[in-house]
Amino acid sequence: MTPIASPTHLRNPARMIAPLCSSSVIFSLIISTFSSSSFAQAVEDKALDQVLVTATRTPQKASDVLSDNVVISAEDIALSGQTSLVELLQKQRGIEITANGGPGTSASVFMRGAANNQNIVLIDGVRVGSSTTGGATWSSIPLSQIDHIEIVYGPLSSLYGADAIGGVIQIFTKKGSGAPRLTASAGVGSYGTRTMDASVSGATEGDHRFSYAIAAAHENADGFSATKPDPSPYSSYNPDKDGYKKDSSSGQFSLELAKGQEVGFNFLQSRLNAQYDNGPGFDTRVVQDLQNLAVYSKNEILPWWSSKVQLSQTTDKSVYISSDQPDGTSDITTKQNNFSWQNDLLIGPDVLQLLAERREEEVSATGLSGDRTTNSLAASYQLKRGDHLATASIRNDNSSQFGTHATGSLGYGYRLNKDWRANVSYGTSFRAPTFNELYYPGYGITANKPEKGKNAEVGLVYDDGTSQLNVSYYHNKLTDLIVSTTTCPVQPDSHPYGCAYNVDKATLEGVSLGGSTKLGDFALRGSLDVQNPRDDTTGKLLARRARQHGTAALEYAAGAVKAGVEMVVSGRRYDDVDNQVVLGGYSLVNLYASYDLTEKWSLFGRWNNVLNKDYELARYYGTGGASLFVGVRYGFR
Repeated sequence: MTPIASPTHLRNPARMIAPLCSSSVIFSLIISTFSSSSFAQAVEDKALDQVLVTATRTPQKASDVLSDNVVISAEDIALSGQTSLVELLQKQRGIEITANGGPGTSASVFMRGAANNQNIVLIDGVRVGSSTTGGATWSSIPLSQIDHIEIVYGPLSSLYGADAIGGVIQIFTKKGSGAPRLTASAGVGSYGTRTMDASVSGATEGDHRFSYAIAAAHENADGFSATKPDPSPYSSYNPDKDGYKKDSSSGQFSLELAKGQEVGFNFLQSRLNAQYDNGPGFDTRVVQDLQNLAVYSKNEILPWWSSKVQLSQTTDKSVYISSDQPDGTSDITTKQNNFSWQNDLLIGPDVLQLLAERREEEVSATGLSGDRTTNSLAASYQLKRGDHLATASIRNDNSSQFGTHATGSLGYGYRLNKDWRANVSYGTSFRAPTFNELYYPGYGITANKPEKGKNAEVGLVYDDGTSQLNVSYYHNKLTDLIVSTTTCPVQPDSHPYGCAYNVDKATLEGVSLGGSTKLGDFALRGSLDVQNPRDDTTGKLLARRARQHGTAALEYAAGAVKAGVEMVVSGRRYDDVDNQVVLGGYSLVNLYASYDLTEKWSLFGRWNNVLNKDYELARYYGTGGASLFVGVRYGFR
């Protein structure tokens, strides 16, 4: 888990895995979901109740959302028994992960074959991530502070600007409502894992309604060795345990000044102190600070015109420390100031959205500093006419660093009947080069251009209130893709350890399939992604992407008992852009359960990697074996 900017990291890049254990098993599970009329039992219809915000930047019923999406609810998070956000995301359709060791180490999340820096991560509407390394610093985001998560797949640059090539993941922290409420949990597990968290939330009634939610959490683990023995002369292997500590807090506060007039403030802060390996003989660690602040004003100007103004600031700081250099060997800091003014205009059943944004990025890192500003204007339209749904959006981003880029999208959906809907869409996107890719000494190339994407997609959605099915085919053509290599063909003399540079073309193409159903007290769900993310210049697969990966789960809920068994499988992948080093596929089986002791108290537990599978998520980096985590929870319902 060395700094991404450093030459050492380039010689030890994060890697992911590879042959799919049995994609036919998962496919059969999904298809069997829809093979019997006996599934038409009366169950809670979550899809009808769900409201999504991320797909259009406005609240929208899930049944009207044209973009392919997944929602991870608060109930899903609680039942999973997970302590790691990255491991929770690994179980979702269209998602692959890589990690440089266990929880607390650096990790990446891929969406539909798009790299970590080709996706946007939002926390309560505020973009987070590093402008130097690119993408979110996932290990510093505390799962304990999260209420629910929306994952929207496909290019969303016309709504959110640069970097939304593969999709957007939006994290929502806890929000207050109703009578005062206390929730708390504590747990212990393998590898010396200990966690505790608590939250208080509620809202006043009547005029000038005030809502509040504040939460705090602590977690730590002794861990296991982040690295495995490596024959390379650049090996980072150190057989010591690599643990971590994480302290976090979050809060949301809002005040209704009058009907339709609301002001608010929210924050999230987290400090992660995690060990990693950078060779034997001394202790190395990284201290990551994530801070997210936002103030906003929501105003109903007219019955058909609502406005939201938001000011926010995000700081992402990593300091790398060695026992022989306690003041730090290097640091990477990104500070982002954001202003947005969103106007939603109701035109009958339709919505016209007008948006103005300004994003200021300031970077300070060892051997690197700089800043850039992006001013953006955007407009979108949501149309609803009987069985017809449509969306259109256009956006212009003007950067002080890389110039002007215009993006747009069109989407259309038609309800074939009350259960089936067909979708088709087309959208463009782009990713801005990171400061490392442009300026880092011996690695960046100042001539690097933004990546550009053109995505065409068709999909089919089924939802009868008991069973759901989503099938999407996407073809995302990228130009000027930026890749990192250990040799630099464009400037070999000045970049002896490799560089980041534009290749001509790449394609992210695949089919994503997901389904779920209820069978009495049982619930069955599964997903399968078959993809071909390739460098069209060389014809080789993009590094660390599998051709196939999927999930399957069977859950039981009756009375006080909830339990589940899940499987995660991945096909083989290549550790390098030249496709010379193969990482084998893997399959994981996990168990999880909860038991309600009383109306307020419950026990929960999770058994990861039941079969003690030995596998790698990154070349020569360790992963957890069979491990158990158990805990007690108060007040969650």
